[in-house]
Amino acid sequence: MSDSVLSPSAALLPGPIGFVLLPQFTVIALAAAIEPLRIANRYLKTPYAWRLLSLDGKPVIDDNGIAIQPHGAIADYDTLGTVILCADVRPEHHYSRDLRRWLHRLDGAGASLGALDTGCFVLARAGLLDKCRVTMHWEVIDAFRERFPRIVVAQTLFEFDARRLTCAGGTAALDMMLSAIAIDHGMDLANRVAEHCLHERIRPGESAQRVAISTRSGIRHPAIAAAVQRLESTLDRSVSVAELAEHVGLSTRQLLRLFESTVGEGPGRYHRRMRLEHARGLLRYAGLSVTETAVAAGFESLAHFCRAYRQHYGQSPGSDRADSRHAPLQRDRPG
Repeated sequence: MSDSVLSPSAALLPGPIGFVLLPQFTVIALAAAIEPLRIANRYLKTPYAWRLLSLDGKPVIDDNGIAIQPHGAIADYDTLGTVILCADVRPEHHYSRDLRRWLHRLDGAGASLGALDTGCFVLARAGLLDKCRVTMHWEVIDAFRERFPRIVVAQTLFEFDARRLTCAGGTAALDMMLSAIAIDHGMDLANRVAEHCLHERIRPGESAQRVAISTRSGIRHPAIAAAVQRLESTLDRSVSVAELAEHVGLSTRQLLRLFESTVGEGPGRYHRRMRLEHARGLLRYAGLSVTETAVAAGFESLAHFCRAYRQHYGQSPGSDRADSRHAPLQRDRPG
């Protein structure tokens, strides 16, 4: 949690709360955010109130293809105490000047602004995250940093900074809302709600999003775990087997044998797959050109990148690129 938090007299989640659903959002994050509020209301004299909103008042299709019926359009709600943007794939595709004006109007009225998963892209695009510490899902952090290099991003579960609430999405939304309930109404209520959710403990905001490689992948050999860590943290260039072997203190022959038997593929193939996943995130969220993405992912040539991408995903990198009409590289100017 950031050091810059609300004063004890101010509510972190003033109501009513508007959850703005952007097409292809993830329903798990929305449910994880709303359920703690519903359960907390069993014990509150002044219950939390919320509304599901869409940009136009029409049903929103989530990333599973499920249609969610909102209570109304954003234009119908100008007196919200909290606004939380729920997004996932191509969040800026749905950005508009009308949405920006609506967010600024509510911010000016003192509303708290929040984001689940990739909703930070929209808040940043609107110029509403300046000087704030934020977080989002680990898959898109690099893309966000490419788009908004001046905003501080932490790879944590959630962040509270002044009137900003951001989280990594998924079940991190549950921990964020439980912590917000604790701030607003006390730890006893938050723990009671967590117990109702069968949530063993409320994870603090500064908890890491990803578990250790040994836990996540089952890799027990320390040198191979270190090799995987090195490859996953070096996605902007290729890493030779010799360099990797020297880094973990093995011979190249030992490394190749142990890596293949432990991971199931060679380090070169593993690293290329990681770099392609990194490139896909940049294409979808950072608005980079295909050429810029190839450079950022460390491919030796554009042709090599396009060929590798097509082999891995069955389509060209251009087909995954964020629509440049909706996601230009520069943030909108005020006005």
